[in-house]
Amino acid sequence: LEDFDYQLPPELIAQSPAEPRDRARLMVLSRDGGRLEHAVFRDLPDYLDPADCLVLNDTRVVPARLFGRLPGGGRVEVLVVNRVGPGCWEALVRPGRRVRPGAVLRFPGDGEEALEATVLDRTPEGGRLLTFGNDRTVVDWLNRYGRLPLPPYIHTAPADPERYQTVFARVRGSVAAPTAGLHFTEELLDRLRHKGVTVTHITLHVGPGTFLPMRTADPRDHRVPPERYRVPEAAAQAIAAARSRVGKVVAVGTTVVRALETAAAADGTVRAGAGSTDLVIRPGYRFRVVEGLITNFHLPRSTLMMLVGAFMGDHERLRRAYATAVAERYRFYSFGDAMLIL
Repeated sequence: LEDFDYQLPPELIAQSPAEPRDRARLMVLSRDGGRLEHAVFRDLPDYLDPADCLVLNDTRVVPARLFGRLPGGGRVEVLVVNRVGPGCWEALVRPGRRVRPGAVLRFPGDGEEALEATVLDRTPEGGRLLTFGNDRTVVDWLNRYGRLPLPPYIHTAPADPERYQTVFARVRGSVAAPTAGLHFTEELLDRLRHKGVTVTHITLHVGPGTFLPMRTADPRDHRVPPERYRVPEAAAQAIAAARSRVGKVVAVGTTVVRALETAAAADGTVRAGAGSTDLVIRPGYRFRVVEGLITNFHLPRSTLMMLVGAFMGDHERLRRAYATAVAERYRFYSFGDAMLIL
């Protein structure tokens, strides 16, 4: 686990996104260690070839964060994560020690209006199962009163909530943004298409488990809850076409990597369809389809950093890249700068 640790000065944790989006910095690395360049994200077309296929995650973050009251009057924060049955939803709660099975949580709205949820049970991951009565009520309530579930290291929400959504976000279902995609603008995507790069979309709904730190000394013992994904037929065909013309399949974010590697056959053929993935990519993993990766700088001791190290093929090379990013004052985490690894 110590192979994926590093020291980060707190002031390098980005508290706001780059403006405009594509003005974020971009560290360009080769997987063989032969290149390390400093660029700006809007320069991305200079590093991709016309034969390449860029794969984006079009998930959209749900305003799934609610604030309510406990039966005794105390305050409670709930992050609605996943529907598990009619009217029954999995949620993360704070303070968890005070939210026991049988408790009725009350979420006030306008005037006398309120939503109530009964705690059914604890989940293996430490969350709670809540019953709200019916699904339509929950969805409507989140749309009206829910807040975006920003990561805890971002202390002030952006004035425009759309800045925590990608410009291509379409399919609701995530509790966190696929942050590598936050750097794209419509103009940049048009420039990539004009160059001949194929741009296609898949969907993976990001759950909170992706960002949990590894608490086991041996990363092989770490597990993540499954996340839902869908690879459209158009995306599978675009990837197959790029591979046939010897273009690179470039994943925008670790979510895309996990979805494509889960959907890929042994020969790298990506199968269209929907499913769920609990894939944890560790050093030694043989990548079947992804040949390029755009990603942000991740939390230490995280599965995301481990995935990037596996993709680079050498965790020491990854540590040196992160040390360079700290020395060069790159901005880290969700609203931070990016890496392009080819």
